[in-house]
Amino acid sequence: MSDYVENVLEVVKKRNPGETEFQQAAVEVLESLRPVFKKHPEFRDAALLERIVEPERQIVFRVPWVDDNGKVHVNRAFRIEFNSAIGPYKGGLRFHPSVNIGIIKFLGFEQVFKNSLTGLMMGGGKGGCDFDPKGKSDNEVMRFCQSFMSELFRHIGADTDVPAGDIGVGGREIGYLFGQYKKLTRLFTGVLTGKGLDYGGSLVRTEATGYGCVYFCEEMLKDRGTSMDGKIVLVSGSGNAAIYTHEKATQLGAKVVAMSDSNGFIYDKDGVNLDTIKQLKEVERKRIKEYVNIHKSAKYTEGCFDIWNLKCDVAFPCATQNELDGKAAQALIKNGCIAVAEAANMPCTPDAAQAFVENKVSFGPGKAANAGGVATSGLEMSQNSQRLSWNFEETDQYLHRIMVNIYNSSKQAAEEYGTPGNLINGANIAGFMKVARAMLAQGIV
Repeated sequence: MSDYVENVLEVVKKRNPGETEFQQAAVEVLESLRPVFKKHPEFRDAALLERIVEPERQIVFRVPWVDDNGKVHVNRAFRIEFNSAIGPYKGGLRFHPSVNIGIIKFLGFEQVFKNSLTGLMMGGGKGGCDFDPKGKSDNEVMRFCQSFMSELFRHIGADTDVPAGDIGVGGREIGYLFGQYKKLTRLFTGVLTGKGLDYGGSLVRTEATGYGCVYFCEEMLKDRGTSMDGKIVLVSGSGNAAIYTHEKATQLGAKVVAMSDSNGFIYDKDGVNLDTIKQLKEVERKRIKEYVNIHKSAKYTEGCFDIWNLKCDVAFPCATQNELDGKAAQALIKNGCIAVAEAANMPCTPDAAQAFVENKVSFGPGKAANAGGVATSGLEMSQNSQRLSWNFEETDQYLHRIMVNIYNSSKQAAEEYGTPGNLINGANIAGFMKVARAMLAQGIV
């Protein structure tokens, strides 16, 4: 049976040369599914693994646009529609210079299982472009988004493929994308999530990834006989996920002492002031080092890696993939960290994740712990379909229940398949099983 997994992984590596992130994600998921195929040989007979690692559709297109000086630029864009067995493709759009097809495939593959874990009817997909919105004027971003959507609109729809935001795609970009989609199709539908509240957006969507990750972590801590109250916390990043991870952790009684951006990190023994971070990052769009000019007792350090050398009880990597490696994991373990929850996509390297599991650190993998964002996107889709808008408390309660259910289903799957406490295996298996059953029921398509 192990040969089956190894053979599929060999095909993945041959078909996707150079796509290291996608290969890494495939290895991590498929290795954890070995006990599933011992119990369910019918999945192997239906070639479910061969089918699930191959996207249903890969769309690559150019995006020409004109800057404020009249110069023409051309970017490359992608939409990977990975799996629609349990619902329309669902996943964000990332605008960042690092975007390539391998990263988008990795994100889309992860999205399949993450969306499945929410219990909502959403398949998995992802998209993006190597365009960098930083330093661009609003008019330049608008022209780019309009050109981007002029191609993408052919491939998406409320019951087909529903993109959302991701790195580099916030409320401004979603607004421009939605406006162009509406102009081209003459349809006002829930085709994009993360919309503004005035035109179909959902309350809690902004907070959802961070809030959801903390809700998941709180469940892990409960199983250790403790809670977030009184914990010292590290949060990498200072974007949306990081800010609202800080906010919810603080509401639950924790103290966040460090945050970062791509240049470096700040340490504030008195607790990082969230109002200052919001002002710097959401309003003024400045670097995090400006924090120490306002809070004199805080310290700024160039470079991001050493944030994990700080003493903490709980760590939330919220920045980007592979930001926390094995060496950083060992530093956290040595300093007494008892829980790590991924608010970003695959921020821990495989050796880091393995170190946490082996040393009994409660570890929430991204596809489970950071599913709050897409869960609330699914709730936005529901509200759009009903032409309703739920209040903040109602939506937050839905989110909380979903995150508790994700934790419980991951925990139960880990126990059922012989690795109790290993939420990496549990989340992969629980997410896979729903998709696998749906694929089996729908035949060879």
